[in-house]
Amino acid sequence: MQLPKYSIGVGDRFAHQGAAQLQAILLAASEGVEVAPVWNKSHREHTIVGSRPADVRAEADRAVQSLGWTGPYFVDADHIGLRTVDGFLEACDFFTLDVADWIGRDAGDEAVGDFVARHERLVGRLLLPGIERPLEISRSIIAEAARKFLAAIGEAGRIHRRIQEAKAGQSPVVEVSLDETDRPQTPGELLLILAAIVDEGIPAQTIAPRFAGRFNKGVEYVGDLSEFARQLEEDLAVVAFATKEFGLPKNLKLSVHSGSDKFALYRPMHVALAKFDAGVHLKTAGTTWLEELIGLAAAGGAGLEIAKDVYGGAWRRFDELCAPYVSVVDIDRGRLPSPEAVERWDGEQFAAALRHDAACEAYNPHFRQLLHVAYKIAAEMGDRFIAALERHADTIGRNVTQNLYDRHLRPLFLADR
Repeated sequence: MQLPKYSIGVGDRFAHQGAAQLQAILLAASEGVEVAPVWNKSHREHTIVGSRPADVRAEADRAVQSLGWTGPYFVDADHIGLRTVDGFLEACDFFTLDVADWIGRDAGDEAVGDFVARHERLVGRLLLPGIERPLEISRSIIAEAARKFLAAIGEAGRIHRRIQEAKAGQSPVVEVSLDETDRPQTPGELLLILAAIVDEGIPAQTIAPRFAGRFNKGVEYVGDLSEFARQLEEDLAVVAFATKEFGLPKNLKLSVHSGSDKFALYRPMHVALAKFDAGVHLKTAGTTWLEELIGLAAAGGAGLEIAKDVYGGAWRRFDELCAPYVSVVDIDRGRLPSPEAVERWDGEQFAAALRHDAACEAYNPHFRQLLHVAYKIAAEMGDRFIAALERHADTIGRNVTQNLYDRHLRPLFLADR
């Protein structure tokens, strides 16, 4: 299977917004830009919510059938490893191989030496089209990169071979993810990572490096935009070079794991993609679960009570809920309203505090980040929460579509139209 030039990850914790998400994709298509939807959900999310990969496949298929979508679409086994991949094999046709935890593990002197010998032709100054700074590659740089990344790519190879074995005769999309680490990869390191991917026989269609700056869940990018833009352009140049040099799939592209709502990045991304005529996979955009909460709060009555109960539970279980996301949330507990204060809010106050609108004085990014990781509380409500989603489906669906189209798809892919 081949991933189109543009694609977007559309996570949906509770599998109720597939059609609303696809409606946003259809709006982009009506403007002349095809963006393939990729429904993604991780093992951790399935475990917390009590769902299965087959549920995501069923949601995607229902949305496609109901709206008559004829373009390609995918279901992503998001951030899987060798321990978790088997549960995704039947339902998924896109696999994100998360090997960031393997970065820095010892691959052994012999493996490092062999890697250096295989790629000595890269030694020297490489001036890639589209960027000003040449890549300086030496034998020691190749060896250092091998010591840092070779074990990780070896693990990706093992996961890929397990997928190959189980899905013989099929060609699912493979992404190699290295983003959940503490330091961005340099362009030279990315080039050598791609060389290692080829050595492992992984037909990667996307690569997810770690970018400079902070990508907190559900809130704006924190960092130097000019530094992000420079790194993005250098990485795009490396991908274009590596595709030809190493014989990687021609549609190989960067995957930007945004954590959602990195609105400030969309303009420099749009400019860079146009400059290099490059594709991109934007992962986990849309913050669908928070749009559901906004819709329930705005509905008032029982919907607002559910939203307040979710926040109250999250406030009391702060450490438990934030622990798995400690590297991608930045919450000042002193700026969180007490549950007692939130109990006095009406629906519009709750929605205004949660909705990502920096121009609104009521917007509270700390409140928003905590609720972003609080979907476990809603999952524990069971039928009470799901019934509310279904009761207010029209309002929530409009929110989801508008958010995904107006605030993600349009500025990234349609900014000049």
